[in-house]
Amino acid sequence: MDPKNSLEKATALYAIGDAAEDLKKAGAEDFEVKAFITGARDKLAQERPDYDKYAKAYAASARFNEANQ
Repeated sequence: MDPKNSLEKATALYAIGDAAEDLKKAGAEDFEVKAFITGARDKLAQERPDYDKYAKAYAASARFNEANQ
């Protein structure tokens, strides 16, 4: 992941955390806060994909499949 994309992703994760804290302070239930965090992180992963991480996961999966056949 290039440094600019990494920095933007980290900034967005901090913003998600701040928004979750605001929700909790406003009286939201724990499951509502967790649902917000999960949805926001999923959307972030779609908007800012980490192709290096995908490549590593694919390689690990291929090694596992080869070892278990």
